[in-house]
Amino acid sequence: MALLKVEDATMQFGGLTAVKDFNLEINEGEIVSLIGPNGAGKTTAFNMITNVYTPTKGKIIFNGKDITGKRQDLITKEGIARTFQNIRLFKDLNVLDNVLIANHVHIKSNFIEAILKLPKYKREEKEMLDKSLELLRDLGLEDLKYEKSSSLPYGKQRKLEIARALATNPKLLLLDEPAAGMNPTETDELSEFVKEIKDKYKLSIFMIEHHMSMVMGLSDKIQVFEYGITIAKGTPSQIQNDKKVIDAYLGVSEDD
Repeated sequence: MALLKVEDATMQFGGLTAVKDFNLEINEGEIVSLIGPNGAGKTTAFNMITNVYTPTKGKIIFNGKDITGKRQDLITKEGIARTFQNIRLFKDLNVLDNVLIANHVHIKSNFIEAILKLPKYKREEKEMLDKSLELLRDLGLEDLKYEKSSSLPYGKQRKLEIARALATNPKLLLLDEPAAGMNPTETDELSEFVKEIKDKYKLSIFMIEHHMSMVMGLSDKIQVFEYGITIAKGTPSQIQNDKKVIDAYLGVSEDD
């Protein structure tokens, strides 16, 4: 059974159809990439999966459950986490606090137990701190834990955003253009980092990315969008040799 299955998902805004009849399957342990020109509807597809937008029609099935239209916090609890094309950190908080906040999605103590600092909450609070510090250590950010997140170099901010997503214990991680703004060396380093976290945290990954070297090097499967419609899907080698893809996307320079 697929971990994520999207069935004929369509997103309309008034008379505009941003995504039409989107179908997707991601199995456990896979990296699947969604590519296409700017404005093709890729982020809209992400937004339907995480219910930033509820699909006009169609279904989103995750881990055997229909999550279509489910509240975003409940989708996170089910095991889907995401990053954004434009990094969204709590810029006035330090690195550790950014990760601690993400841990709260699974907290079981109620409001009164938290306010009164009852033993159950204090125990959970310590567990969250220990887990956050371990995550920062694993991702090479522990030495920066008290640094303001907005003061970090761009690549470290991107890592921190991924760390915050991992703190929610996802089964599926959605990465929206993680290499945006990075040079080739940084992109290669990020590719290795994605491989490492996939294996270490037993993730499936759904990624939007324009850097074709990263896409081709990481992906088990690739799906190609043009004007909100899937025009091709397959392995990296199949996509590289698909004339429709070459005409629509791969034949266009990244600098254009």
